[in-house]
Amino acid sequence: MKRGISLLISLAILAVIYWKIDFQGLLQVLHRCDRGWMAISLGMVVPITLTTAWRLQQLLPNQPETQVFQDEPCRLPIPRPRTALPFAEANRLILVASVLNMVLPSKMGDIAKAYFMQQRGYLSGARSLALVVFEKACDLMSLLLWCAFGLLLYPQKDRLFWLMTLSVVVGLVILGLLLGSRSFSDLFFALGRRLAPPRFAPKLGRVRESWQEIQRYGWRDRRQLLKITLTSLFIWFLHLLQIWFFIVALNAWTPFLANLALSPLAILAGLLPLTFAGVGTRDAALIWFYQPYFAAPTAAALGVLCTSRYLLPALGGLPFLGQYLDILRKAGWQPKSR
Repeated sequence: MKRGISLLISLAILAVIYWKIDFQGLLQVLHRCDRGWMAISLGMVVPITLTTAWRLQQLLPNQPETQVFQDEPCRLPIPRPRTALPFAEANRLILVASVLNMVLPSKMGDIAKAYFMQQRGYLSGARSLALVVFEKACDLMSLLLWCAFGLLLYPQKDRLFWLMTLSVVVGLVILGLLLGSRSFSDLFFALGRRLAPPRFAPKLGRVRESWQEIQRYGWRDRRQLLKITLTSLFIWFLHLLQIWFFIVALNAWTPFLANLALSPLAILAGLLPLTFAGVGTRDAALIWFYQPYFAAPTAAALGVLCTSRYLLPALGGLPFLGQYLDILRKAGWQPKSR
């Protein structure tokens, strides 16, 4: 039901956008695009997916997990065998999660990815969920870092852009402290429990415990953390480079540093839980932010191409979806769409 409402909102926003702009102009922009640059920009999905899959491999602990057996009097943790995650399997997990994120609410495809890793024996349930949340936190921090870098160098600053720059920097600092500081995260969740209604207090307590697991997981190896951080920054550089290639393919132009500021803002707008896969809000943001550089039909065409960034991996994951859905069916796992 919730997904259907999001789809209707997306269609309504797109209808308003295409009614306000010259829709025929949008089609002409797509028709007159540079075919070579279009192939290169769409093909960027491949290195982005491969690098993301390699990062998922690196995120898994190098050492076997330990667990406590309840029937042991001494209750000493002993190593539990862990299956190594093959590179091909990591790619399939990324692609299948992309499919499920298109049809399930609240990025549940990534939660399902954690479940698949647990069922395949790569990690325990708590660790696999912590890994996926940490992976998404790295993505968000990398996106905010590139956005802050671009905004600080963006030449056409007005009050709105200074406000957005401040918001991005504040969000980056808060996320960094939540990940890196145990005392700050404890204070954050304690404040949340005070302000939230009493019925949410137990849930916030469980979220706090899970977040502590995420902190332990992320900071277990400083060298590994540095590698994951640099890889995440590189992945999001590829994402933003792909959007710039889209602009070039549409025979338009935006300075690359300006694109580093504007495209993350559009992506962040698409993350708002209002529309289907960000369609509509992301398109409107692209038209608004890029208006100093090209006309609305070109920005709307850019929105179509940005949607393809999510659609192409989802299409690539369809051939593998059946085997993973069988895992969910055998376990009786039925995600709710409300």
